[in-house]
Amino acid sequence: MPVRRTLAATLATLTAAGLLTACGTSDAATDEINPKGQRGTGINIGPDQHRIREKKVDAIAAKVPAAVRERGTLRLGASADASPPLGFYATDDKTRIGSEIDLATLIADTLGLKPEFEEVSWENLFVGLDSSKFDGVLSNVTVTEERKEKYDFATYRLDNIAFEAKKGSGWKVKGPEDVAGKTIAVASGTNQEKILVDWSEQNVKAGRKPVDIKYFQKDTDYYLALQSGRIDGYLGPSPSVNYHVASAGQSEVVGTLSGGGDGLQGKIAATTKKDSGLVEAYAAAIDHIIEDGSYAKVLGRWGLSNEAVEKSEINPPGLPKPKN
Repeated sequence: MPVRRTLAATLATLTAAGLLTACGTSDAATDEINPKGQRGTGINIGPDQHRIREKKVDAIAAKVPAAVRERGTLRLGASADASPPLGFYATDDKTRIGSEIDLATLIADTLGLKPEFEEVSWENLFVGLDSSKFDGVLSNVTVTEERKEKYDFATYRLDNIAFEAKKGSGWKVKGPEDVAGKTIAVASGTNQEKILVDWSEQNVKAGRKPVDIKYFQKDTDYYLALQSGRIDGYLGPSPSVNYHVASAGQSEVVGTLSGGGDGLQGKIAATTKKDSGLVEAYAAAIDHIIEDGSYAKVLGRWGLSNEAVEKSEINPPGLPKPKN
């Protein structure tokens, strides 16, 4: 199980390593990160989030299976990994905050249910769904054709990934040829790893150098490797990359692409066990918060407006199955 790492601990490590000096500061009085030159309140990372809330919509709540309505709670799995701005720990080291928590809360409110979050390792999110321990998961899960065999999906965000490099690198990534011979870090078992491996194989077939792929256990490890020059770049979820670029101020985004790879826009979705009876309720709740504007406020608050969807789709085309 991955080590639980709070944002406060991450910031402390980055500051000690000189990665947050001057360009990004944590204001102890306001619990905010304020990138250099930014006006306004910055990003609130304190435990008191002043979270946007919704009112129950009876017509949508009626779509929830009777057993869940009678229980009165929505049991949601969340990844234990700290991944700002999606899900991470506030400055008190115990309060879970982030865009996924905010959106899940809005959905639960609309359904007239109390959200109950349990943080587990990535693989145990799906174990929890399989065993009906969780009613759903909102934790940056991408729709794939393989996952659709076991789970139902209601989309709520676009899935984009981004390349991050040291500021001033002069490097731009648009396709496989731009990563040939580069040393790039990526998280194991992710869609971005698959894309990077595919690109490396394309380069070899075209007579170019392969990608030297590196794996790290913690975000801070790749941050340090990037600043020391041990890697040329990192490929990760666009929200997390953008957050780190804004807060640390010493790196830059050098390329963005769909998490679905070439020809398919990846989608992030609320995930539930197949035929649980909840997916239509999730989709209706997501459409409601999109229509009334609370969805846009949450995405704007966390810098994710460019990943907004116009409406929720149930089980749309997903990433293709791996080729045998």
